[in-house]
Amino acid sequence: MNYSARISVFGGREIDQDTYLDAVEIGTLLAAENYLVYCGGGEGVMEAIAKGVDKCGGTCIGILKGTDKSEANNYIHIPISTGAGIGRNVILAYNCDVAVAISGKYGTLSEIAFAFQLEKPVVGYGTWELDDIHNANTPTDVIDKVGQLLNGK
Repeated sequence: MNYSARISVFGGREIDQDTYLDAVEIGTLLAAENYLVYCGGGEGVMEAIAKGVDKCGGTCIGILKGTDKSEANNYIHIPISTGAGIGRNVILAYNCDVAVAISGKYGTLSEIAFAFQLEKPVVGYGTWELDDIHNANTPTDVIDKVGQLLNGK
């Protein structure tokens, strides 16, 4: 299947209900744009994104920390075991045209840093306040910014 772009989503495991629901909506909107979506495959933002992608019939690839595919949440379509622990964060940054960072702590910060080092644009939604992040205020705004970045705007 041809996808219009590859989008990696970075985000925290521990999130509130509003962030979860927004991430599900973002996942749905990413799939509606025919984006191939990557995430860490676990709980929190990762589960919510994968749930939204699944809901809209898209494909979500989970780049897992460990060696057992059972660590993937129930909405991951393609689990990829790495055995790399947090080192898998760089894999997420390499495999995107644009990244989306939602909430998160230091793991998310490291993913953002890897994306910046690889000169990949990052759209932020309720995440770290950094100069080069393209901040979005709503799930629809996230998708609009992703589209603009993909089109070089």
